[in-house]
Amino acid sequence: MAGGGELQTRTPSGYTSVPLRAGTVAWFSPGTVHRAVNHGGLRVVVVMQNAGLPEAGDAVLTFPPDVLADADRYRAAATLDPADPEVSARRRRDLAVAGFRTLRDHLVDGAPEPLLTLCRQAAALVQPRAAAWRDIVAAGPAASVAASSRHIDALLEADGAHLRDAQVMAVDAPAPDDRAFGMCGRLDTYRTA
Repeated sequence: MAGGGELQTRTPSGYTSVPLRAGTVAWFSPGTVHRAVNHGGLRVVVVMQNAGLPEAGDAVLTFPPDVLADADRYRAAATLDPADPEVSARRRRDLAVAGFRTLRDHLVDGAPEPLLTLCRQAAALVQPRAAAWRDIVAAGPAASVAASSRHIDALLEADGAHLRDAQVMAVDAPAPDDRAFGMCGRLDTYRTA
């Protein structure tokens, strides 16, 4: 949207950096370890195709391996202190950046094993919550796909009845006081229901 920065990523195939500036569209698949770096005035809009599951807990921060290996230590490091969310968000970010830099250094040196270890640790950390995410996907993206398929089926029969249900919806931006600290920075949550 504005400003400049870069999207740094790590995958088993290596490290990349994508310059970010107004008009850039960048995307990546699940499992891509990523970090956005603000070089000045960077403003981005993030659209997730996965029903917001990262904010529901399926994203794992790149903390150092000893923290990732212990679910209780991970939870303590990832959880924001309600008494001072900004300070704890910065502490969480700094710990994730330290782990990210370690991964980057290993991948630059041609050693993918630390990233593969992170993937195993991340899967173990989220496994207890994964079953509940089926409901989130079913109510969101899967329901939208099913509705689109029904509309196509109807149109194949020259039935446009669903078009009579067209409507326009809008929501106002959240108040500045309602901005939370999300996984990747400040988060504006839009309530559409």
